[in-house]
Amino acid sequence: MIENKYAALFEDEDDVFTGTPQSKYWDIAKIANEEIVSDEFDKILEKYAVMEMMLSEQREEGHDLLREIAGYRFENQSAVEQKKKGLYLEFTGDIVCRLDS
Repeated sequence: MIENKYAALFEDEDDVFTGTPQSKYWDIAKIANEEIVSDEFDKILEKYAVMEMMLSEQREEGHDLLREIAGYRFENQSAVEQKKKGLYLEFTGDIVCRLDS
């Protein structure tokens, strides 16, 4: 669930962002320093790897984690989309904050 402080951002995406959180991320990523974007992507990938490893440790050997993820995504489409929007905002903010330094 999206935190209340971000709820207003999703009411009418076109008015707030002149686009979606995803499009704004890519707009900023395209103009930002390539080293910053690369470093931030590496952090995302590392976080993904850690979460995947943590999930795998909780499952039996040979468990199909990708199938489980796909099933969860299907059953929770709306919540997953909202979480993705929040993550795009977070990742965009991470890049923007580094542009000033």
